Amino acid sequence: MEIIREVLSPDFLLRNSIYVSLLIGLVCPLVGTYLVLRRLIFMGVALPQISSCGIAFAFALHAWHVVPHLEDRSENTLAFGGSLIFTLAALLILTVLQRRFSGLAEARIGTAYVLAGAWSILLLVKNPYGEHGLLDRLRGEIIAVSDTDLAMTAAAFGIVAVLLILFRKEFLLVSFDPEMALTLRKNVVAWDSLLFLLIGLTVSMSVLSVGPLVTFGFLLIPPLIARALARSMVQFAVIGCIVGVISAFAGFCLAYHWDVPVGPTDVALLGVIYLLVAGTQSLWRLSQRRAVPHA
Repeated sequence: MEIIREVLSPDFLLRNSIYVSLLIGLVCPLVGTYLVLRRLIFMGVALPQISSCGIAFAFALHAWHVVPHLEDRSENTLAFGGSLIFTLAALLILTVLQRRFSGLAEARIGTAYVLAGAWSILLLVKNPYGEHGLLDRLRGEIIAVSDTDLAMTAAAFGIVAVLLILFRKEFLLVSFDPEMALTLRKNVVAWDSLLFLLIGLTVSMSVLSVGPLVTFGFLLIPPLIARALARSMVQFAVIGCIVGVISAFAGFCLAYHWDVPVGPTDVALLGVIYLLVAGTQSLWRLSQRRAVPHA
């Protein structure tokens, strides 16, 4: 309890880091529900890595003297631009390939993940400036968060959350049954594009704030936990967000108490919760089978 009181204190030095963690825990699971609904779980693995590749490419532009010396603010803007462009381009290409060519979707996504990881390393190997800047963003430490970074993250995530809630029915329809959406004269391409833009924005902001590992963890593990517990789409989204927020806060407190990295602690805690839920459900099903009398 002493740790919680210290963390919740208005004078706590790392309060911005807590706020960012809570924003990630709230919005990433909300976005992740659509990746789970569309059976694009592997996309949740690939997109953060592709976003990281975009950041590496942005820093490579500095090493190639395409852009001049950067101040901290310009550096963040360049990194965000590279991350967002690469993420949106990957979403567009992979989605078009999935719709026009049947089969092997996982292979294409896996290939994109491997290539993005390889190019991230190659783009940085001769760029010490970029390597230092990228590593600062990809470790998932969630420590140094300025007021400006917090405000930008909150604004971006606020827009994403409002639009996902406001157009929930349309997004669910084009995700579940695009043929029915066409029958109802819905512009499937426009709604898909808006949804992908929101996913890309969320992934880009999250990777810049907490790194690809934590982004992937919060995109997929809370929705998978929620899917096991929910009985409706509303419960699916709400439970995922609750799990994400609680895990983000508890993970931060544990990491602060044990003096370990925050991001990996959050993901490890999500894994423990997932195993507990899955194990409890398995035991419940087993007990139900044993309770049924044999004919």
